[in-house]
Amino acid sequence: MKNRFKRVLLKLSGESLMGKERFGISPDMLQMYAKEIRTLVEAEVEVAVVIGGGNIYRGLQAKDSGIERVTGDYMGMLATCINGMALMSALESEGIYTRLVSAIEMKEIAEPYIRRKSIRHLEKGRVVIFCGGTGSPYFTTDSAAALRANEIGADVILKGTRVDGVYTNDPEKDPEATRYENISFEKVIRDGLKVMDMTAFTLCQENNLPIVVFDIHQQGALLKVVQGDSLGTLISNE
Repeated sequence: MKNRFKRVLLKLSGESLMGKERFGISPDMLQMYAKEIRTLVEAEVEVAVVIGGGNIYRGLQAKDSGIERVTGDYMGMLATCINGMALMSALESEGIYTRLVSAIEMKEIAEPYIRRKSIRHLEKGRVVIFCGGTGSPYFTTDSAAALRANEIGADVILKGTRVDGVYTNDPEKDPEATRYENISFEKVIRDGLKVMDMTAFTLCQENNLPIVVFDIHQQGALLKVVQGDSLGTLISNE
């Protein structure tokens, strides 16, 4: 089957790596992610990944801990590097060539971010995991995902969540909420729907980069989205 998207950036939350645990990394969730990403590689899709660090530390926690915001944000960036290393190891155990690329230099464990080199890795069929956020405080991993996706010329951002798309209201609180199959950036902003932080969202809107929000926990959903199945919600300027 022909793929709808050739180069994708997959955005994963750190919290989802916890699985049923209270914090840290669930081996089952890690292997599930690796197996789902492998299906894309086998379908000859170029895959980049940005993963959050909320299962280990969230920079926003700093306000309540006595740690200044900037220091807390850097701690959060380091948490994404830990998750990136774990995902890299899981992918390599599945036989997938992987490169960990960090916005913060740590040459012993990751390559520094060089745009053209990262694109070359993708062209060679390697999965590229971007960690360390944007390398600057005050930006979320959503912003890092939007930035890197635009820089590498991704066709789409695939935002894996625990719900199967964007709804008229929170489906976990409102049983009558209905899912959008397609929705515009403008309507998401106008209706105050929570998808990504506004910095990331407007960066995608201004550069005409679509976002697909889907349930990452549904087996096979990742590949189906890339192949054009009407899973999740497509957000675009059209």
